[in-house]
Amino acid sequence: MSTDSDHLKISVITPSFNAAHYMELSLPPLIRMRDHGDVAEVLVVDDCSTDPSNIETAERLGATLIRMEKNGGPGVARNHAVTLAKGDIIWLVDADVVAHETGPALLREAFADEKVGAVFGSYDDKPPAENFASAYKNLVHRYYHQRGKTDASTFWAGCGAIRRSVYLESGGFNGALYGRPSIEDIELGYRIKDAGWSIRLIPDLLGTHLKRWTLPEVMRTDIFQRALPWSDLILSGAGPDDDLNVSGAEKVKAVLAGLWIISLVGLLVTGFAPVALTAAVIMTAAVIALNLSLLSFFARARGAWFAILATAYHQVYYVYSAGAFAFCMVRRLFTGGKSAPV
Repeated sequence: MSTDSDHLKISVITPSFNAAHYMELSLPPLIRMRDHGDVAEVLVVDDCSTDPSNIETAERLGATLIRMEKNGGPGVARNHAVTLAKGDIIWLVDADVVAHETGPALLREAFADEKVGAVFGSYDDKPPAENFASAYKNLVHRYYHQRGKTDASTFWAGCGAIRRSVYLESGGFNGALYGRPSIEDIELGYRIKDAGWSIRLIPDLLGTHLKRWTLPEVMRTDIFQRALPWSDLILSGAGPDDDLNVSGAEKVKAVLAGLWIISLVGLLVTGFAPVALTAAVIMTAAVIALNLSLLSFFARARGAWFAILATAYHQVYYVYSAGAFAFCMVRRLFTGGKSAPV
């Protein structure tokens, strides 16, 4: 069933902790949307920043400032802001994401369907940071979100929206479950889905990600803030596990990545013995064939050399992500099926 959605008010909520340098770029487009009547309000939640310029920047740029009494992380900050928001739709935009101006129209179109409880979008293909880690992290996120199922099974809070009523009924983000920013948006998505609401992936709901990553940060975040808690969530049966980068096809690629790396190690250990060389060549060809769409995507975005390096690194990502899942499986066996903090 569809309904006229022109009357829907949109409240933008941006949690912010020492993010003044990001907000200089991310807030002005949102303020323009508010001034043009596309959104009702722009709420910035200062999560007890230690940098005074965080508050000054939000106020100077024209946002409505909400100050937390104690630091609780972005999930807690969002939850508090929702209780004060006046919109029908809560548009969550991270402080380091520059939302595209087409967002409000796309949200109203999506929420015209009364079965839709939440939607989320994607990063665009122009992350400003030029180093390898930043380009890889941002572009691989876009790759999956541009190809995910339209009828999604999860949620993403970087640039996503939820009906305020659904948000409140679900209890919002359970940031305390993980103790730090992690997969609380994924866990919330599972609860929204279980309550009977549809979650829609809108590839054209775009934002430019401003964060500059280092390779150690990428690995640490992937393992400790994504792979380990998400593996525990999947193993607990809390939600489906066949979407985005945990789909069945991705699991096959993870196994192949492990075999490819083993073949390369074998090649070195045996001093390039003919059998080992043959195995490595076959596995390399298989990796290229199975990852051809990703390789082509990287090449279109940043050129052939970046595509080769990024696709090779992605095989390492598969291995440590699969290793995290295996670790969680073994840990659950020794803890009677219970998850442990990571």
